[in-house]
Amino acid sequence: MPEHAGSRTCVIALDVGGTSMKGALLDRTMRPLATLRSSTPRRQGHEATVDAITWLLRDLAGAAVGIGVEPVAAGVVVPGIVDEPTQRAVHSVNLGWYDLPLAAVLTDATGLPVRIGHDVRAGGTAESRLGAARGFDDALFVAIGTGISAALLVEGRPLRACGYAGEIGHLTVAPGAEQCACGMKGCLEAVASARAIAAAYAARSGHEVEGAEEVAALVARADPVACRVWERAVEALAEAFAACAAVLAPEVIVVGGGLSQAGGLLIDPLRIALDRRLSCHRRPELVRAALGEQAGCLGAGLLGWEAADADPAAGRPVELVADPAGGAL
Repeated sequence: MPEHAGSRTCVIALDVGGTSMKGALLDRTMRPLATLRSSTPRRQGHEATVDAITWLLRDLAGAAVGIGVEPVAAGVVVPGIVDEPTQRAVHSVNLGWYDLPLAAVLTDATGLPVRIGHDVRAGGTAESRLGAARGFDDALFVAIGTGISAALLVEGRPLRACGYAGEIGHLTVAPGAEQCACGMKGCLEAVASARAIAAAYAARSGHEVEGAEEVAALVARADPVACRVWERAVEALAEAFAACAAVLAPEVIVVGGGLSQAGGLLIDPLRIALDRRLSCHRRPELVRAALGEQAGCLGAGLLGWEAADADPAAGRPVELVADPAGGAL
């Protein structure tokens, strides 16, 4: 075991999303010692986003010193296509970067060993080692938030395919429908992502909403427009999940990301819609993610401990700890 892997060390974990960034200091038991959140300045260009990531890593490193722990490495997970073996962020539709040597850039900027990964593959790994996919060899983890992406674990190992695996959000489920950010029409992400649900409700009702969470609340109150938008999203997700079941045959499909916070309002009709589409296929269990919005950040923490050449106590369920500021991690 490395000398620096003692009880007074930690790693910095950072989950970079299309809307916000969630960071934490994680000890060897994967317990958050401190957390920070920041918006992602994606509309200002990819250089502004890289600068914001750098500053958040530095802020967390300063926070570690302030509480008397030593950060020994950092794990950063990002959306889009990530080539983990070369540690390059190949492409992100939402963040606008291309072939970026992100790990090297962040290592130079912070002086810490930094390992990058794909946000959803990292979340899937966290759910596999710590959460709802524990005990399953073949699992599909689907994160539904600003975008939609998936992580496939085959015999316990994530399928990467040079970073291209898991882009379920760009599976065509409604040909000729809404334009997707990728340039195609009818992608799952353009119909069933949290952003798409909010936009569809606003377009059909004439009333702006803060996000998909507000649409879900309207569904619970049987608002007819919200119910139609929600049903369309559920059917699109079921279509994509059925395709995955036919081709990949996972034992379990774990639904995570911000939209999973709707709980049974999403999972129950989705389970029924998926079941209607399956015949001779292996029927996967459909469950809500156990780690919630923490999955990506915890996955980043696992990458951080790998970068530090230390093994966290990751074979056990993690104790979920609230953000000291009052929110979730």
